[in-house]
Formats: sequence, structure tokens, C-alpha cells
Amino acid sequence: MKWNLPNKLTMIRVLLVPVYCVIYLASWIPNPWKDLLALVVFVAASLTDLYDGKIARSTNQVTDFGKFMDPLADKLLVGTAVICFTQTGLLPAWATVILIGREFVISGFRLVAASKGVVIAADIWGKIKTTVQMIMIVSLLIPWDFFGILAVLRWILIIASVLLTILSVVNYIRNNLEVLKENETES
Repeated sequence: MKWNLPNKLTMIRVLLVPVYCVIYLASWIPNPWKDLLALVVFVAASLTDLYDGKIARSTNQVTDFGKFMDPLADKLLVGTAVICFTQTGLLPAWATVILIGREFVISGFRLVAASKGVVIAADIWGKIKTTVQMIMIVSLLIPWDFFGILAVLRWILIIASVLLTILSVVNYIRNNLEVLKENETES
């Protein structure tokens, strides 16, 4: 594996996941400071996602490690955030099950593909889904409501995240069904 800048940024995102979790769930940090600190860590981790791919593509540093680890780092970051929100009552469990369930399905597809020597990169719907989920998470971390406006926006973002999650998994399965087909010689 090549430790180029994009891969380092991806690994920084992975390392920020437990930092985010500890800060967000810390009972010893008073609000709004806890939410603001968790917001800063989450945004920093999200920015690594924004830049690792751009740098990799623009400098021709795309690697199989990056194609595999970048979506996994996204899953860890978003999954940790939504589980934390569910624990604190900000996100309903049904939404968390859908958001995380999709990630298990996609990870299963990627494992099967990897066993066949195929690396499946994220598609546009997966990237849009991730972007909307990250915006939703940021909205849930903002400690002020602004006269109820943010509460409405949060629900719109939760519903959009769930719908995009469903759309992206259906599209992903449809576009990658051949990965599940058995080889003639394997039967």
C-alpha cells in the first residue's frame, strides 16, 4: 500500500471517528460546547473525505487501497454519528437501521467483488447520499434551533437521507448484479 496524501487523509478520517464518539457522548463536557466540539471534529473528518478523492484524481494517485478504504471510512464516520444520535434520541432507530443496513449490503457486495479481484468504487448516488447524510449530521450537531427552523430542516434532511440511502442501494445492486453471479466452473 502506498502512503500517499489521499490515503493519509482517509486514515485521518478513520482516526477521528473514535474522537468524535468520545466527545459527543461525553457527559463531562457541558453543552453547547460538547456539540460544537463534536461538530468541529465531524467537519474536519468530512473535509478529509472531500479532499482525499479530489487530490487522488487530480494528481493521479488513485489506489485500490483508497477505493476500498475511502467508502469504509465514510461508513465508519456516518455510522458512528447516527448511532450516537439514536442513543441520545435525536434520530429515530428506524432511520438508523436503514442508513446502516445499506452499508452492510454494500460492504457485502464489495467483499464478494474483492474475492473475485474486482474493486467497486462509489458511484454518484452513493456520493450524493453521503453528502446529504453529512449535512444532516452537521444540522443535528448545531446546538441552537433558530425558532424551530432548524428542527424542520433536520427532519427534511433525515427523510432525504433515508430516501437517498434506499435509492443508492437499489442503484448499486442493479449496476453490480454480475458480481453475485457464479462462474460456470465454480458450480
